[in-house]
Amino acid sequence: MESKLHLNFELVDKARESARRIAQDTQSFIDLHTTVTVERAVCRLLGIDGVNAVEVPLPNVVVDHMVDKGILGGGVAYYIGNCMAQTGLSPQQIAEAIDAGDIDLSQMESHSIEEIRANIAPVAQNTVDHIRSNVGKRNEFLNEFGDKEGPYLYVIVATGNIYEDIVQAKAAAKQGADIIAVIRTTGQSLLDYVPYGATTEGFGGTYATQENFRLMREALDEVGREEKRYIRLCNYCSGLCMPEIAAMGALERLDVMLNDALYGILFRDINMQRTIVDQYFSRVINSFAGVIINTGEDNYLTTADAVEEAHTVLASQFLNEQFALCAGLPEEQQGLGHAFEISPDVEDGFLYELAQAQMAREIFPKAPLKYMPPTKFMTGNIFRGHVQDALFNMVTILTSQKLHLLGMLTEAIHTPFMSDRALSIENAQYIFRTMKHLGDELTFKDGGIIEARANEVLSKATKLLGEIEHMGLFATLEKGIFADIKRSREGGKGLSGVVLRDDNYFNPFIELMKGGVNS
Repeated sequence: MESKLHLNFELVDKARESARRIAQDTQSFIDLHTTVTVERAVCRLLGIDGVNAVEVPLPNVVVDHMVDKGILGGGVAYYIGNCMAQTGLSPQQIAEAIDAGDIDLSQMESHSIEEIRANIAPVAQNTVDHIRSNVGKRNEFLNEFGDKEGPYLYVIVATGNIYEDIVQAKAAAKQGADIIAVIRTTGQSLLDYVPYGATTEGFGGTYATQENFRLMREALDEVGREEKRYIRLCNYCSGLCMPEIAAMGALERLDVMLNDALYGILFRDINMQRTIVDQYFSRVINSFAGVIINTGEDNYLTTADAVEEAHTVLASQFLNEQFALCAGLPEEQQGLGHAFEISPDVEDGFLYELAQAQMAREIFPKAPLKYMPPTKFMTGNIFRGHVQDALFNMVTILTSQKLHLLGMLTEAIHTPFMSDRALSIENAQYIFRTMKHLGDELTFKDGGIIEARANEVLSKATKLLGEIEHMGLFATLEKGIFADIKRSREGGKGLSGVVLRDDNYFNPFIELMKGGVNS
């Protein structure tokens, strides 16, 4: 791609190399550790499902048992495989027996690693084959109906009741939406377990459960056949159960997942060691399942100033890119995030927004960039809000953003009504249609405001990444470099769930999935 902004690509290469070294340095920590939710995700992928008599999920039962016995560092695959070799039971039967108090994994006779792996391998392969078949089904839909050129129109549903969400999702799809994101209930990211079954009571959103995923996927396939379009489903693979939700999404054919390397640390105060290990396995799963991840850089700008701190957004995009590549997730599945969040009172703010978006497109040419609408400076004035959203829509079409989360004129008033969505979709469709090729017709003034702004942000981001490379990622987070938020290496939620791997540790799903991209 020819740079309209005349970006200094020597600086781009320098920034990317710093980010690569930061990710590789952090990966050395990841490779030595596992977490309770990584191992619960392994349980789920081995077919362990359901809840016990007091509604504790069986993956939690197994992992809590291993924590109590001090054996989690060996990994679920090792100990379940060893128990299978001893008893001939399936992983689900073993989980139920642990819950009943009939099996103690720490007291099993030790079998050879070859025998353990031989018991685990067919179970793991069966799951991988199921996920591969889901990718095939998605591709069948896309081959039959084709895929959309230009931006995907991305809307949210958030009633708290999965059945009402389905009604709203179908309506949105019929109005023209391409991606339906089911917003998670407030606080779920801080639960260290995944609720079970269909749910009808959430707060500001609906619980992310495997049954809710299945129900919404089924509904969107139904409306997609009617509309002769493939409707993508999005949910939130973040928080204390990041890899578990990735596993559930892969099993139920989700298409898009919110999945950031740093978001949980900065905005949910989840321990950085926990998050950095969890994000790796979640991205391995998402990569194999053909899921587009959405990163959360837009959240920086709801905390810090969008003019002064724009370079931290770019720096985080570089880091998310490299962490994703470490997990085998290709650029074509990296929905790197940014947002239209400069105050309307800033002179030439639209030019700065255009510069930021064009810069991201040129630096990450293969990425399906995720562009977020104005929220911070929406006031409840629906007329001004609709204009702000229109300007946001213009930047998207001018700079070829891909995942376009629609702004709502009623932002700051209430959760969108179906009529609000219809107006927002109509707004975007009008602008995307009438300005479809405008970006191809425009060049930017040499040395002008837009070009100068983009190169200034790039220069600052490159410098920042060099500083992070010198300090290390954990020290950077402790200093509050991102979003003006300081986090402690030993603080936050979930640190007790991080353990060192033993010498006999293995994760069959990393071995089977990493680099095995389905597309």
